[in-house]
Amino acid sequence: MCRNIDVLVFQSLTAVLGSCLGNIICQSIVLFEDLLVSTTLPPDDTSNLYTYAILRLTPRALYSNANSWSYLRKGAYVNAGPTSSSSNGAAAAERPLQREKLSKGKDGFVAADFATTEVRAAVPLTPILWFQQAEERMYLCVYQHKSLTILLLIPASSVINGEEGIAHVKKHLLENASQNIVTVEQKLTRGWGGENAYHVAGYRYLLVDPDRKVSRASPPGKVTTLSKDSLLALNRLREEIDLEKSRAKRSDPTHDKDYEVCMRAKNNAWVIAKITRGRELYMALGKGGETLLYASTAVEKFSNR
Repeated sequence: MCRNIDVLVFQSLTAVLGSCLGNIICQSIVLFEDLLVSTTLPPDDTSNLYTYAILRLTPRALYSNANSWSYLRKGAYVNAGPTSSSSNGAAAAERPLQREKLSKGKDGFVAADFATTEVRAAVPLTPILWFQQAEERMYLCVYQHKSLTILLLIPASSVINGEEGIAHVKKHLLENASQNIVTVEQKLTRGWGGENAYHVAGYRYLLVDPDRKVSRASPPGKVTTLSKDSLLALNRLREEIDLEKSRAKRSDPTHDKDYEVCMRAKNNAWVIAKITRGRELYMALGKGGETLLYASTAVEKFSNR
């Protein structure tokens, strides 16, 4: 989606976001719809916050009434905090990242809308997250412009006046990054491929990521072009993979096993399954008569894209 868009535009936006606190470097994640555009966080922290964002913080998630899975149920590496306590010592129920209390304000920032309670003053309006890989607590500011969502992360140790300091950072973002944000959003919108934006041309595939609870697949119209023999081979391959996964769990339930299986169908087409760190990729290559090397190379090209 982004290959025809000037990379300098993104680099300029990232630089402005990183300088929102002067000499202290801020981190950021930029999303378009639910696509990851850029990140300055380490891989694991990016994965956890991205998972949360597409389920709770993007425009589609905020205005959807559907319940969604949250990484918080797994005790992930990115945690909201600190929690506040009521007068009787019990933990307060209010948390700034609860979706039903999040809304976009007139200034474009997404914030928690707390009811007036005795403990409200003890609950930070801007959530503070702990990032395990970065080993740092950071404030999370969420800004939206149309389909663009910006997650700005500010080191908590560098914010002296709490919410007053956060307000200063937000003002800096609006004054210095607004034009960059508008430009990036416009360019991404022109390059956006719609509902089929995830499709990789030339392949028939299914990608499943259990950790993120998401899947990607070829558009239905593409899948219907598969032959009966290819579909039967894919079904047989899935059975083999399920059997292998069961064996792996019995031998070592604490670690996922990575492996790749290629099978030739009766029509000489290749069907492939590749399991990497729990992620499952199933692919059918309809071009018959090709070699095993061709099939393996095709999977590698797909993974790189």
